[in-house]
Amino acid sequence: MQPFTLLIKPSGSDCNIDCQYCFYKCRAPEIGQGRQRMSDEVLEKLVTDYMNLRFQMSGFAWQGGEPTLMGLDFYKKAVELQKVHGIAGQEVGNSLQTNAILLDDDAWCEFLRDSKFLVGVSIDGPKDLHDHYRLDLGGHGTWDRVMNSIERMKAFGVEYNTLSLVNNLTADHADEIFDFLIDLPMRYLQFIPCVEVDPETAPGQ
Repeated sequence: MQPFTLLIKPSGSDCNIDCQYCFYKCRAPEIGQGRQRMSDEVLEKLVTDYMNLRFQMSGFAWQGGEPTLMGLDFYKKAVELQKVHGIAGQEVGNSLQTNAILLDDDAWCEFLRDSKFLVGVSIDGPKDLHDHYRLDLGGHGTWDRVMNSIERMKAFGVEYNTLSLVNNLTADHADEIFDFLIDLPMRYLQFIPCVEVDPETAPGQ
């Protein structure tokens, strides 16, 4: 049987940084501006119903916005629910795509390691390239904090990889970015393009 993975955004579009290329920035009328958090009741129903489908491999991919805004206790509860509603032979996998700003805490790293989460860290390359667009809410670069969290995860043995967005700046520095990521060291790299479509000239318009 093929594995099945749910993509879950428990904090909606909420984020603790202000990336200048974020596709959520222009969608406030559609997604709302209030605090977005999945309730414990919804979490329990989601995990219970999904686990009861009895897929041999059940994947939970936690994304955002920034999913770590839910707090560590939220994910501890998710894992406990997975254990309660799983059956013998049923495999469960958890992944977390994050800007890693909040993963500078030992408790987070211990949990991610012990619960076998795969962490995807959003980082666009060396400091000058990363900090050009990936700013905090005060307009300051985030690279130093991301690297601090990466070093902490490495120290705790957390499994992680990287996700880099290819934009108009980084596209001209492919070799530099690749060498930087490999030297982290990193075994698995992901790249996604930043593509802005003009609604007036896009195909089909």
